[in-house]
This record gives sequence, C-alpha cells and structure tokens, in this order.
Amino acid sequence: MPKLSKIYTRGGDKGQTSLTGGKRVPKDDARVAAYGTVDEANSVIGIARLYTEGVADSMLMRIQNDMFDLGADLSTPGDDFTPGEMSLRIVAAQVKRLEEEIDAMNEDLSPLTNFILPGGTPAGAYLHHARTVTRRAEREAITASREVPINPEAIKYLNRLSDHLFVLSRHVNKKGSGDVLWVPGANR
Repeated sequence: MPKLSKIYTRGGDKGQTSLTGGKRVPKDDARVAAYGTVDEANSVIGIARLYTEGVADSMLMRIQNDMFDLGADLSTPGDDFTPGEMSLRIVAAQVKRLEEEIDAMNEDLSPLTNFILPGGTPAGAYLHHARTVTRRAEREAITASREVPINPEAIKYLNRLSDHLFVLSRHVNKKGSGDVLWVPGANR
C-alpha cells in the first residue's frame, strides 16, 4: 500500500507522469487517459453511493475497489497479465461476478420495450452518468490497446461494468417502474 507523506511531488510539472514500475510517459498518453477515465467513473459511482443502500451499495463498494485494481492494471506496462503480489490485474472471475449480478438483478426487472433516458431517482441518474463515463474508459482502453498491450480482461470488465451500471440504474429506479422512457419524435 502506498504511504503518502506529501501529496505534491512536482514530478508532473512538465507534462509527464509515471506508470507502475516508474516508466515516464506524457500525461495525455492513451494509457493514462484510460485509467484517468476509470478514476472519473469511480468518482461518479462514489456520488451514486450517497443514494444507495443494502445490496446495491455493497455491489458498488466492491466495484469501486475493483476499479482501483483496474486503474493499476491499466497503468502497468507489459504483456504478462498474470496477477501477482506486485501486479494487480483484472481476472475473469471479476468479469463473471459482474455477469452473475446482472443476471440476478435482471430477474426482478420486466423486459425493456423502449429505450431509457438517463434519470429517475438520484441514484439511477448518477449510475447512468457512471455508465457513460465507463463506456468512454472502455473506448480509451481500446485505443490504448492499439499502441501497447492492454489486459483483455480489463477491457471485458469495462464492457460488463457499463452493462451492470445500466441494469443497476433500472433496479434502483423502483425496479424499472421509475425509469424515464424515451418518446421518439415527441417534440417535433
């Protein structure tokens, strides 16, 4: 665990930052953009948690921890995606857990018959926001994967997480009855 006695280091004052292991890269590096957006999504989830409780809050708390692992994974150069004591990597079991939670939540929801607008309850609205930021993180991780090796499980996790956040938003929106439905062409 990091021990930070000083928050600022001046190490990034010239537009560079360090990846895990110390390699310096520009702050606008594709890899840095991806894990920065993961951090942004995690922050939005933290806001959503102000409005959740019980199982939903427990899932989000675990997801927030996973997202720190995901950020560490994305900031670790190399093509060995085996997790170890000194390297956090997203693993298939984390993706599978998201899928299992999605399936369990879906059992309580009626099938979608229309697109849903972001909104509903405060928790639902923030979960929709987190979902869209997660989709951006996924796009950025895919962009980075064209330049450097990125753990395929990390990309799968981001893809599944956005689905999870969508289904959870419906769940906290009174199990779908509080969803805001899109009305095509309503304002023509």
